[in-house]
Amino acid sequence: MTLLKPLLGLVLFGLAVPAMADEAEQGRELYREVCATCHGNEMMNPGLAFDLRKFPRDDPERFRNSVLNGKGKGMPAMQSQLSPEDIKALWAYVKSGD
Repeated sequence: MTLLKPLLGLVLFGLAVPAMADEAEQGRELYREVCATCHGNEMMNPGLAFDLRKFPRDDPERFRNSVLNGKGKGMPAMQSQLSPEDIKALWAYVKSGD
């Protein structure tokens, strides 16, 4: 039984890694459609908007709030365009730092 728990953990982790990768890939595609115009391709800031490569990776709530409610005149609120799943995928991509 003592070997079963670590083995189960490895199996579950192995299943979770592809799911996280898929979510980040979905986020990348969505980012290109919705965010890249202002934030730049591959999160490389063209000088128009916040450089998302520098976004704090430990603050998903700040990201969610910024996307949903916008940031002043520079960034529109996206709550009517993006689902919670979309925002989660975008966060996975931004957090990946890809």
